[in-house]
Amino acid sequence: MEPNMRFGIVERQSFPQRVLHWTELLDPTNLILSIEQIEKSRQILLTSEDAVRFDLKNERIQEAWKRSLATVHPDSSRLIPVAFRPAALLPFSMPLLFVSLVTTKTLKSMLLPQVSFYTYLTAFNMFNGNATYSRRRTESIMLGAGVIASSTFFGLVPRLRQVKSALLRRSLPALLVAHISGVNLVASRSLETIRGIEVMDKDGNVIGYSRKAGTKAVRETAASRVLLFGTSAFIPELFSLFIKQYKNLLPFPWTFWALKMSCTIFVMSLMVPVSFSIYPQIGQIQRGQLEEEIQSATEDTELFYNRGV
Repeated sequence: MEPNMRFGIVERQSFPQRVLHWTELLDPTNLILSIEQIEKSRQILLTSEDAVRFDLKNERIQEAWKRSLATVHPDSSRLIPVAFRPAALLPFSMPLLFVSLVTTKTLKSMLLPQVSFYTYLTAFNMFNGNATYSRRRTESIMLGAGVIASSTFFGLVPRLRQVKSALLRRSLPALLVAHISGVNLVASRSLETIRGIEVMDKDGNVIGYSRKAGTKAVRETAASRVLLFGTSAFIPELFSLFIKQYKNLLPFPWTFWALKMSCTIFVMSLMVPVSFSIYPQIGQIQRGQLEEEIQSATEDTELFYNRGV
């Protein structure tokens, strides 16, 4: 069985434990690990009899788990590209989110930040989604392009309309970011709900492909994405409204933007591990919730699937 999948099945972590665990996996040093380091860690997990659980006193085993879980896809056993590993979400998407919410006057200056933000978000969702359903490269490219175009269009809507209320003008783009980020994930991973994803028993044996499990995986991840980007966009906007009341007291004009950027970094740094931890990465589903052909193929009452990130 793939070690990362085995970890998710064996380790039944509570929400606080998952948050602490994700803070370790989101360490930026996981972005600069060499292929040799990762392969060495994977070899330890595949050959060592002690590498059954994560919470061992053996620091070498713990480090091997962290490296594997932070860099390798649990479905395909392939390395996740550096720019789309979980640890890359904060440093890559935070500045894009910040710039996309800045009020500008020209269409060109509004368009580029929106395209950049939703391009990265779409690619991140697709690379960290479920990899067990059949798909072609051209199919993924066309789907991604359509998702980016539609997300960008809806992201520009509040910018193109004149809103008189200052509070609504500030909060509407943030609320829309939350909604679009959720829809973006549903759309970019829509094939999982159409073609189904692998469900397996506790021993890692694949029982079948389930559209219902795919729908559950996409729905849960979309909810976590709404929480992440909704909170990360909305709180800094409220903070900026408060700071603007005292803008004349700020020593330099750029201090306002520095304070808002700091608020965005702080909020998103807290929300990334929290949003990733709301649901386990390896999800559980009752046999009775699955298709009849899967129910008849096993007697296990609880099955597992990769929810993704």
